[in-house]
Amino acid sequence: MEPLPPVTPVANDTPVVAPRRRRFWRFLLAALALLAGVCALLMWRWSTPPTAFDPLVQAKARNGGGTLVVGIATTATLARVGELLLDKHGGYLSNDVTPPSLFLDDMPNWEFGVIEQSRDLAMALRRDFSRSMTQSIEDKDLAEAQPLFSTTNDRWLLPSTESQYRAAIARIDAYRVRLGDGDMNDAQFYARADNLTNYLAMVESRLGSLSQRLSAAVGPTREDTDLANDPNARQSKPGDVPREIRTPWREIDDVFYEARGSCFALVHFLKAIEHDYAVVLKDKNASVTLRQIIAELEATQEPLGSPIILNGSPYGFFANHSLVMANYIARANASIIELRRLLERG
Repeated sequence: MEPLPPVTPVANDTPVVAPRRRRFWRFLLAALALLAGVCALLMWRWSTPPTAFDPLVQAKARNGGGTLVVGIATTATLARVGELLLDKHGGYLSNDVTPPSLFLDDMPNWEFGVIEQSRDLAMALRRDFSRSMTQSIEDKDLAEAQPLFSTTNDRWLLPSTESQYRAAIARIDAYRVRLGDGDMNDAQFYARADNLTNYLAMVESRLGSLSQRLSAAVGPTREDTDLANDPNARQSKPGDVPREIRTPWREIDDVFYEARGSCFALVHFLKAIEHDYAVVLKDKNASVTLRQIIAELEATQEPLGSPIILNGSPYGFFANHSLVMANYIARANASIIELRRLLERG
């Protein structure tokens, strides 16, 4: 039996992937997955609004436990809301230009709602609460704080939005300290029915706009009531009658969170005002009305039972979160109109 011929090995031209290269790609994919997970966790955490606080407790702590003279509760609450805006989880996000906050839009809109209410209160402090009459001199700290609060909310170049808002808070705090220094010729806060009525007029206008924008999620048809049925009134650009006003579907959640942030700030401001204006409200028999407004606004802060803002039809199978929010805001706004009438009575 002849021996078998030797087997000649066949050359294999298929390139072999180096084990080192395979490990590199595995490591890269694992790192990217870990980074995506961390970003998702941060986005979820940073989208959580801060916890509400008791304005009176905060004012006493900020005032060093001293007597809360008229005006300290309101000014301390404005300063604290501003600090929450800047120091909450993730900090101030509206002017961030880097991931992951770059991909967030709900929280920046919430922040915008808070700052809009803060601007209104800062204006009321400068124009009405701190002045005895229209011919009186403005308070020096409030005259600086109000323009600082009006800084563009998304400025990241120097001076950044955060630095301007912190400077405004420092000026508000300086005014608060001077309120309690006992110097009759220094800072003053006048708790009168007329200046509270002026502030509530601003709140009424702000809530009315939010209510209309929230309701526009379903595209309601509006008749022409812009001229209040005055036959001699005129407007610069007459519009179509009737007309449909609809919020673009991609902006529905933006308006919702702006309204939620606005109501968050307003709840705290009104609770502080309830303390500073307690005597005036009792005299006008208006305390209950203010508490009802606060209750309506607190209902806008209930936790969401849905991971997204739903926009179902008004009587459809799915919820419409915008209409629910608009309902609470409209009821609060109606009570504010009633409160203003009570304050205007002699």
